[in-house]
Amino acid sequence: MNDTKRLRLSGMMEGISFLVLLGIAMPLKYFAGMPEAVKYVGWAHGVLFMLFVGLAFLYMIKHKQPLRWFILAFLAAFLPLGPFIWERRYLD
Repeated sequence: MNDTKRLRLSGMMEGISFLVLLGIAMPLKYFAGMPEAVKYVGWAHGVLFMLFVGLAFLYMIKHKQPLRWFILAFLAAFLPLGPFIWERRYLD
């Protein structure tokens, strides 16, 4: 798998995990009394977030992208749907 595909896949997984955390796990915690949902989905999302940011950093170095490119990738990971929008706009 090449660098671009790896970064796209990690961004997709991170974005989906964030949407699952916000749209499923948090409502289960607050409306159904199931705090375990946030514990496990949140943990998985944190790992996927770090993977995406790490791969974006390595991609930036290897493919000589400007620092602004990486900062936008990092910021996109904090927004619902952010990685999907960033990937469409900034990844070849």
